[in-house]
Formats: sequence, structure tokens, C-alpha cells
Amino acid sequence: MSKAAPLIPHLESHVLARQGVRHAFFTREGGVSTGVYQSLNCGPGSGDDPRAVAENRRRVAGQMGTPETPLLTPYQIHSHHAVTVSRPFAESDRPHADALVTNQPGLILGILTADCAPVLFADAEAGVIGAAHAGWKGALTGVIESTVAAMEKIGARRARIAAAIGPAIAQPSYEVSDEFRDHFLADGSANERFFGRGARAGHWQFDLEGFVVHRIAQAGVRMIDPLGRDTYSDEALFFSYRRATHRRETDYGRQIATIVLTGNDHD
Repeated sequence: MSKAAPLIPHLESHVLARQGVRHAFFTREGGVSTGVYQSLNCGPGSGDDPRAVAENRRRVAGQMGTPETPLLTPYQIHSHHAVTVSRPFAESDRPHADALVTNQPGLILGILTADCAPVLFADAEAGVIGAAHAGWKGALTGVIESTVAAMEKIGARRARIAAAIGPAIAQPSYEVSDEFRDHFLADGSANERFFGRGARAGHWQFDLEGFVVHRIAQAGVRMIDPLGRDTYSDEALFFSYRRATHRRETDYGRQIATIVLTGNDHD
């Protein structure tokens, strides 16, 4: 495998870019994996060749810093738990959580997704960043609020925090059941607005990105940038758990969203 980390495609948020925060929502392009994992699969929990995943993650780290810069991702469990990170951890010691925050330069925070919403946060003035995995369950139970609260504990102010929502499954692609919708209505009748009528009786189309925007705003964050990219319908650029399930594929790749403090983000 190559020694140099080549430039690989990614998406950026204009809100985070304006603040000078280094970040990236990587697509599935630019890696070495094959088959259903083609090509930048960064998920160590997938059934992909571990050597390919390690090389893909090394390439991501190289674009965010150097190939040796620590790239930290949690062991995601669809929870509301956010963990503050002050030093690198081994892959075997990944915290069971769905968000990481730090005020330490040189630590790349990453979130893996394949339909769920990756959310990157930054208070550039304070030098505090966060990355959250917001699937429907985590978003409903408070992962956004936990991330913002954890950032505040290490110096951020929510009035200064900017948040960007990366590629996720879009409402036209996200059919859900009555039972699914009931979880949200039990949390508040206002959540009804995130559900459109489905094509089948007893089914609905859920707006995950819209719901995540709502929860970010409820948490007191005002600078919000939803990228509006659908992982399910854009097979060329994104992995999708639901698409793989519909095709009865045995597994699926994971794309990664990353953010890092370079040491001069808040000079």
C-alpha cells in the first residue's frame, strides 16, 4: 500500500470553513477497499479486510494532519453519551459513546455513518470541537444536547458554536412505520412535522436531517449548516445501510466525518 496519503474527495461546511476550522465529510471515494466496501470504508466494525480499513483511515488522517495524527472514533452504540477526549486512545479502548469532544490540538475526532447523520461542532474562539453520531435513536434521546453540554464544560459557549450536518438518509428515502413515528410523538406532538405520508398505509417518510436541525437549534446553537445530501440515493458517493439491506447484501461500508484543532484555530 502507498506510503503517501493522497488527496481524497470530501465535502465541507461553509459555516465551519468560515470559522477556519479544519474538517471534512468524506465520501466513499479515494480508498483501497473492494466489493461492497468500495472504496474508502473507514469502519473497523465492518467485515472488510482490516488492512484496507487501516489504510483508508491512514489516508483520512493524512488529509486532516499527517498519516500519524491520531484519528479517534468511538464504539458507536446509538446512545446519547458524549465523551471528552484529552489524549489518544487505542482502537481496543474506544469509548462506548456516540460523540467525542476535545480542546486539544492534533486529535482528529471522527464519526462513522452509513445513513445516520454525522454532526460536526466547533467553537473556534474557545478552541473546542465535537463530533456526534446522530441516528434517530441518539437524536431522540439527546446526543446533540450531550455534545453541546460536554463542549461547554471545557470552555465552549453555545452561542458561539457552529454545527454542520453531513450526508445522511433523506426524507424521500426514509420510510418508517407507525410504531417508529409513535416514539417521536410520545416525545412531543410537535415532532409530527418531521413525518410525511408514506406511499403505503401505516408508513411515513421521516426527515432525519430536519429533526437533527431542530434538536441543534433547541440546544441553543444558532449557526447550523445542513448539507442536504442523501446517502441512500447517491450510491456513487455514499455508503448506505438501508440500501444494502434492501439489496440483501451481507454488509456495508462506513464513511467518516472528521474535525481537528490545528493549534491556531483560535489564535
